[in-house]
Amino acid sequence: MPKMTFVEADGNHREVEAKAGRSVLEIAHANNIDIEGACEGAMACSTCHVIVEAEWFDRLPELSEDEEDMLDLAFGLTRWSRLGCQLELTDELDGLVVRLPSETRNLLLE
Repeated sequence: MPKMTFVEADGNHREVEAKAGRSVLEIAHANNIDIEGACEGAMACSTCHVIVEAEWFDRLPELSEDEEDMLDLAFGLTRWSRLGCQLELTDELDGLVVRLPSETRNLLLE
């Protein structure tokens, strides 16, 4: 079973195991990691924004145009930003490391 590490906003590292094929958002929720995911993975918000460690970024599938548009709304956007609902953990991504941003922006509540 692949593993991945979440680096929380306070710097705490949480390594978890997850079944391949689950999204980073689903894995976070299953492990009580604080990612909101207000739209429940429908790619209608940016509250599951994560920052992929640079050494992993080029191993990920390309961003879709829709994901890129939604990321424009994310707080603290970086070159390595992705939506957790769009990243699927695979055996090839065993060891993936993502950081949680210090804040999120939920446009559904504004």
